[in-house]
Amino acid sequence: MGRRRPGTPTLEEVAALAGVGRGTVSRVINDAAGVRDSTRRAVQRAIAELGYVPNLAARSLAGRRADAVALVMTEPDWRQFGEPFFSEIVRSVGDALTDTKVQLLLTLVRTDAERQRLVEYARGGRVDGVMLMSVHAEDALPDMLAEVGLPTVLLGRRSGEESVTYVDADNTGGARGAVAHLLGLGRRSIATITGPLDMYVAQCRLRGYREALERAGAESRPAWTVEGDFSADSGRRAMAGLIERAPEIDGVFAASDTMAAGALDALRAAGRRVPEDVAVIGFDDFPLAQHTDPKLTTVRQPLEEIGRTMVRLLLEEMEEPEVAWRHVILRTELVLRGSA
Repeated sequence: MGRRRPGTPTLEEVAALAGVGRGTVSRVINDAAGVRDSTRRAVQRAIAELGYVPNLAARSLAGRRADAVALVMTEPDWRQFGEPFFSEIVRSVGDALTDTKVQLLLTLVRTDAERQRLVEYARGGRVDGVMLMSVHAEDALPDMLAEVGLPTVLLGRRSGEESVTYVDADNTGGARGAVAHLLGLGRRSIATITGPLDMYVAQCRLRGYREALERAGAESRPAWTVEGDFSADSGRRAMAGLIERAPEIDGVFAASDTMAAGALDALRAAGRRVPEDVAVIGFDDFPLAQHTDPKLTTVRQPLEEIGRTMVRLLLEEMEEPEVAWRHVILRTELVLRGSA
C-alpha cells in the first residue's frame, strides 16, 4: 500500500489541475475545516476528472483505517505532566482535529517496554499516525515508528541532525533575543536556568543565551549557568543557589515560564526586587506569565500554531506516506511585561 502504479494520478497532479497546493488537497480529502467552498469544489472536480484514489480512502476500503492518531508523551518524570506546556499542546492539537473525523488518543510512554507496546499497537493498525512530544536525545521511539512505516511528527527534535518530520520553535533565536534585551537594559551579570540538557530544546536555549553574551562582549561565567528540569521547583532551587554563590547577578534568563516563576519566588524570599535588583525573563508565554508578581516578560512560542502544524503535517503524511520528511521552525516573539 502507498505505492502508486505507473500512470496513476498523484496528489501533486490533482493540486496542479485544481490550482492549489498539495496541503489544500489533503485537507479536502480529510474533510478538514478552513477550505473555501469554491476551492473544495475545484479540488473535488480535479479528483473526479483524474480518477484520483487517495491512499486514506484505499486504506479505509481495505478495512485498515483506524481514524485515530496518538499524541504520545515520552517524559519519564510523572511530575512534568503537571506543567502547563503539556496541557497547552494537548488543547491545541485537539482543537486542530475538531473538524476532522480523526479521534485523538493520549498515550504515556516512559520505558522501553512501553515503547515496544506502542509500536506493536500501532503496527496492529489501531492508529494511523503518531505525534511525539518531550522526546529526549537518546530516545529511539521515532526511529522505531519510522521503521514500521507509521506516519510520525515530533514536537521539537532530538538533535540538529533530526530526520523525522518535526515542528519546532526558534529556541535559539528566542533565547538570544531575550538575553539581548537584558543587556539592553544595562544588565551585565546575567545568569541562566536551563532545561534538562539531554533535550535539544534546552541545548538550543542555552546556545542562544551564550551567543547573545558573546556578540555583546559581555562576561559569562560557568557559575551563572544552572540546569533545571522545566519545573517551578527546579527554578526555585536554581535561583536560591545563584543568590548564594553569585550575589552579583542582576539578570536571569529562565528557559521556561514555570522555572522563571520559581525564580521569582526565590528572589522574593531573599529580599531581591524584580526588576529593580534582578530582571527576569522566561520562555513560553503560558497564561501563568500574566499571573506572577510582577507579570513575567517572556519569549512567546506559538503553541497553537505548533499544534495546528503538527496535525497538518501528520494528516498529509498519512495521505502520502512516502512524502519527504519535513522540518518546520516557527518564529518566537519577546513579550514585555513587568519583570524585565
